[in-house]
Amino acid sequence: MGKGKKIVCFCHDVTEEDIVEAIKMGYDDIESIKRFTGATTGPCQGKSCMMHILRILRRMGKLKEAKTTVIRPPIDPVPMEALLGDEGEED
Repeated sequence: MGKGKKIVCFCHDVTEEDIVEAIKMGYDDIESIKRFTGATTGPCQGKSCMMHILRILRRMGKLKEAKTTVIRPPIDPVPMEALLGDEGEED
């Protein structure tokens, strides 16, 4: 039985092979890998894949500094009433 693919970013189904190929193409820092592959931009915001990507960069001798990606807040703020739903309504 052959080896399966190694998923690095489960949110966007980015594999280790995808990351390695991106690095070989010149995307050799965490921000450019993020923009090229979509890794770290899913619902987890990189909590499950950031360290894996940094390890791959280090293994390939491309890690310049252990810097994380820029995390941006949602474009439009969400009012608390929208999050509370029906439970927050008073009679």
